[in-house]
Amino acid sequence: MDVRDDATQAPGPATTATDDAPPAVSRRLRLITVIATFGGLLFGYDTGVINGALPYMTDDLGLTPVTEGMVTSSLLLGAALGAVTGGRLSDARGRRRTILALAVLFFVGALGCTLAPTTAVMVVARFVLGLAVGGASVTVPVYLAEVSPAERRGALVTRNELMIVSGQLLAFTSNAIIADVGGESGGVWRWMLVVATLPAVVLWFGMLVMPESPRWLASQSRFSDALEVLKQVRSQARAEAELSEVSALAVKEEQQKLGGWQDMKATPWVRKLMFVGFGIAIVQQITGVNTIMYYGTQILTDAGFTSDSALTANIANGVISVLATFVGIWLLGRVNRRPMLMTGQIGTTAALLLIGVFSLALPAGEGRAYAVLAMTVTFLAFQQGAISPVTWLMLSEIFPMRMRGFGMGVAAVVLWLTNFVIGLVFPSLVSGIGISNTFFLFVAAGVLSITFVKLFVPETKGRTLETLETELRARFS
Repeated sequence: MDVRDDATQAPGPATTATDDAPPAVSRRLRLITVIATFGGLLFGYDTGVINGALPYMTDDLGLTPVTEGMVTSSLLLGAALGAVTGGRLSDARGRRRTILALAVLFFVGALGCTLAPTTAVMVVARFVLGLAVGGASVTVPVYLAEVSPAERRGALVTRNELMIVSGQLLAFTSNAIIADVGGESGGVWRWMLVVATLPAVVLWFGMLVMPESPRWLASQSRFSDALEVLKQVRSQARAEAELSEVSALAVKEEQQKLGGWQDMKATPWVRKLMFVGFGIAIVQQITGVNTIMYYGTQILTDAGFTSDSALTANIANGVISVLATFVGIWLLGRVNRRPMLMTGQIGTTAALLLIGVFSLALPAGEGRAYAVLAMTVTFLAFQQGAISPVTWLMLSEIFPMRMRGFGMGVAAVVLWLTNFVIGLVFPSLVSGIGISNTFFLFVAAGVLSITFVKLFVPETKGRTLETLETELRARFS
């Protein structure tokens, strides 16, 4: 291995001081963030669009409760495979190349869903779309984390979460507009689905002119290339200091051959860290957030809204998600990750409890409908303002450099499989035990989640990725 002299120096102090970068450098960093997070926008749109499209699709394709669950959850199964595959690919081939490939998958999957003539084709196309969603859920946060300065990492990585919920809001809004214009005409759902091809094109062309992650380049011993990228997004002095720290760790990990399944099984601290990552992923999903995202319209219809009113009212869920994410980004610069995650868990659990109580205790009608809507909005405020931003941020931070994509990919597999199971069984649970008892199950899961976060989740705020890796190695060894 050819290692340059500057790469073998011992790591210097953690580079957490505010960067005095010139305006052009700050603009470049903002542009990189905007382009990369189009992957998050596609993630949000493609997971949220099914919410409004499903009722129309049910009529056209003759869906049953079982095939309805398959159409919804096939994307999630694809996302599980896409997460681990995307993570491995981004570690092997680079974050930028992987995002370019994902843009193509997003386009092909969205077009396949739009043109699907049968349920079977729709399930396959949604699976392909899921591969892209899963890959983006891993690769985009890792790319942003590795490009960002330590003091801005929380804000910049969670811009991806902002784009995810903005994509969901775009889906809810465009669904309502298209349904209003198209009315009950056959195939109106196809117009809802085809919109997703446009941001896929923007992502592909945008990433053609974006740089590779400097930390990935360093992990491949391409230290001069890493420095050139760092100088695009840091001041000259900051870039050189940060490269010294990054390259020293890259050499250490190369000597240990850290980077895959065997290392995870053979290295106790990495193995323990993987289980923490699994737990964070499960905690984010067993709140039941995606029952609101995928079945929100149906939940509101069951609560007492008409179909058209539910479709329009569901936009409120999208709006509050975007506003809450703005608040979450602001909070991440001011409070620690771990207490923020716990606060979100307490808030979502309380909201789910009240949804169940209102659905059970209030008579059918407008009163119950608006009470349930108020609680879904409250739920999403805590979920999107605290839990989701912290989840994706921490998963992009906690794994060692040489296996960051792989580690986050495996954790995301757990996340997406949990999502898949919930999305698949939710309609059957509601049909079998009722909406109230279904949400009471999520309440019980929420209590377990709060306990897990309190006992096992580490704090990650205020460290460079290299300093954090050293701390976690010591903690879990």
